[in-house]
Amino acid sequence: MIFRQLFEPLSSTYTYLLGCEETGEAVLIDPVVNSMERDLAELAALGLKLAYTLDTHVHADHITGALHLKERCGSRIAAPAIERLPCADIAVEEGTPLRVGRHEIRPLHTPGHTDGHFAYVVGERVFTGDALLIDGCGRTDFQNGSAAELYRSVTGKLFALPDEQLVYPGHDYHERRVSSIGQEKRRNPRLGGGRTLAEFEQIMATLNLPYPKFIDHALAGNRRCGVCPDDLPEHLQAYCHRMTESPQG
Repeated sequence: MIFRQLFEPLSSTYTYLLGCEETGEAVLIDPVVNSMERDLAELAALGLKLAYTLDTHVHADHITGALHLKERCGSRIAAPAIERLPCADIAVEEGTPLRVGRHEIRPLHTPGHTDGHFAYVVGERVFTGDALLIDGCGRTDFQNGSAAELYRSVTGKLFALPDEQLVYPGHDYHERRVSSIGQEKRRNPRLGGGRTLAEFEQIMATLNLPYPKFIDHALAGNRRCGVCPDDLPEHLQAYCHRMTESPQG
């Protein structure tokens, strides 16, 4: 498999490019609209055609590039079926694999960060979105989030994967790129080391996180598969404009 980990620095989002060497088909997991030109350049450099985009959930911290990529290169939009997005071409459900060329993508419904969150297992890798981060997890206090649901998703589904499964998160804020299921089971300070549900709920209840600064714009835009609002305040416009620097990991 052709694989690239791409980093958008404004929201600290990882986008993942997966490509099939035999068919030339590719998928982008969690593309970001302001890094679209980088993604298109990477596809062109590798000689790949984007078959579809695949989001882990409706994001609150950035605008997805799904719709604009579809308009530019004819890719299809895959999104969790539970979200009932009218702009989606492919409704993602657990138990129904997706394919990119000869490679299988296995969706796992992992609610808790949001009720419609999915992780994706591809060979030796699992793309965990915001459900499981390196030494952390996504917050559970909006978008029908639930600490109890996230605990069950991580401990019951993600931690049930082999210890050597490589964990590629949706974000990292400390320049870390990859972990493993075994490492997160042992040392994740929120969910690892045998944490109980009650302990995890207490941790999440006392985080006292600020209200997400982009959420009111991101949710509306992402429910339309990536539409930037016309009334975006000047200090937030970089979230929709082309990034001057958006490196490859």
